[in-house]
Amino acid sequence: MSENVVPITGKQTASVIDELQALVAEDMKHVNATILERMQSHVALIPQLAGHLIASGGKRLRPMLTLASARLIGYEGSRQNKLAACVEFIHTATLLHDDVVDESKMRRGQETANEIWGNQASVLVGDFLFSRSFELMVEDGSLKVLKILSAASSIIAEGEVLQLSVAGDVSTSEETYLKVIESKTAALFAAACEIAGVVAEQGEDVEAALRDYGRYLGIAFQLADDALDYSAKQATLGKKIGDDFREGKLTLPVMLAFRRGDDTEKAFWRRTMEDHDQTEEDLTQALAYLTKHDTLADTLNRARHYGSMAKDALAIFPDSKAKTIMCGIVDFCIDRAY
Repeated sequence: MSENVVPITGKQTASVIDELQALVAEDMKHVNATILERMQSHVALIPQLAGHLIASGGKRLRPMLTLASARLIGYEGSRQNKLAACVEFIHTATLLHDDVVDESKMRRGQETANEIWGNQASVLVGDFLFSRSFELMVEDGSLKVLKILSAASSIIAEGEVLQLSVAGDVSTSEETYLKVIESKTAALFAAACEIAGVVAEQGEDVEAALRDYGRYLGIAFQLADDALDYSAKQATLGKKIGDDFREGKLTLPVMLAFRRGDDTEKAFWRRTMEDHDQTEEDLTQALAYLTKHDTLADTLNRARHYGSMAKDALAIFPDSKAKTIMCGIVDFCIDRAY
């Protein structure tokens, strides 16, 4: 780990989300109004399906990071509001497509859109939301913003395809896994923060710092999320333990357990993850192997490493309420896995 990174304290609680929401509350009113307005269509199924996911309890962390980044650098305009809505549309579209690819039945404790309306409708409404996001980019009028967000959309798609190409391959390298999560998750976090620097016109150094903060936060967020799937805390979030396991979704805890396991353990992971041959008892066995090799703790240690770098990226900015909250969000994203 770099010697100049800011250590993660691990003392933040969910209250930092409340602080973030309060910080950007006025701007979020405009963001939410834009989301509601732009998801409307004369085709009734579109707002019905999109609204199901948008209203399903997500924290809207990514658009709030756009707004918080604008506050951090003292931007007093309003362009960040439509762009934050654009970020949320991109995120929602990718969730719709993800659930189809993963054949997911539940998200945030509710039935997924594809489970209710089918795969075809979910894919097409996801495409609609992507289109709406590009309309908002064009309306902003900045080619640089358009370049950042369109590039992020492309990278997300590449990450999806890369994940699909290694699906179930328990021998996948950690390097490839990191490429997947950098593409699927971190790219949008990075773009969401960077565009605030662009609209504020404060130069490349500010844009790069915000981009790095978002990128490292996104990696830490996904690493913690992958550990959380096997954590008892899932029950408090209205989710089942081991959804990734049941779906055969390869994440770092399993990859580490496979790498460290003996021949019997490796055969277990190949059967359950590669061959999708699972029994009701297999999740218990999987959890035992993850515990044996301490892979959840190691995954969280990696999350802390990237979280520390996210905090370090904010070092160029003077101390402020926004900076304190954005550092706290790093801790929250990791601590939620406990």
